[in-house]
Amino acid sequence: MERFAVSERRLTAREFLRIPEDGKRHELIDGVHYVTPLPNVRHQELVGRLYLSIGTFLESRPRLGRIFLPLDVVLSDYDVLEPDLLVVAADQQGILTKANLQGPPALAVEVLSPSTRKRDELVKRRLFDERGAREYWLVDPWAQRVTVFRRAADGSFPQVALLDASAGARLVTPVLPGWSLSMAELFAER
Repeated sequence: MERFAVSERRLTAREFLRIPEDGKRHELIDGVHYVTPLPNVRHQELVGRLYLSIGTFLESRPRLGRIFLPLDVVLSDYDVLEPDLLVVAADQQGILTKANLQGPPALAVEVLSPSTRKRDELVKRRLFDERGAREYWLVDPWAQRVTVFRRAADGSFPQVALLDASAGARLVTPVLPGWSLSMAELFAER
């Protein structure tokens, strides 16, 4: 169940970042403040598996970058997103502050939820594209697939993969050379 706070004027990122923590997910899109309840168990399970897999991989390869669970990503004066998981590449360490990221991560991951699905698929994908993210994944718990958007040499941000758990596919990314995860392992019911 999504709700958003209505204001007579658009909030700025500076104003938004002063909102006290309340245990809910907050995002600012085009100056509109969105509040979303915490995700369900399946959602958190998938985020956790991705985090453990990538985090373990990066433990022995810190030169490749760092992984974070939800963290504010300031993309503009009116856009502050909070992807479920993100990777900041080694050459991007300058965008990390003590409180947030000041620019797009190399990789942003969203696990789809009924309340945020359209925003994740359309609006947030567009914002990450426009601001220069290298890769954006949409993890669909119901269809058991991952859609991958990747920055191309010409600057476009096309869908480059639609990976299905039943097809024996593996998730890979040039952001993390040498890392891979089986779709069957990601979506396994335990």
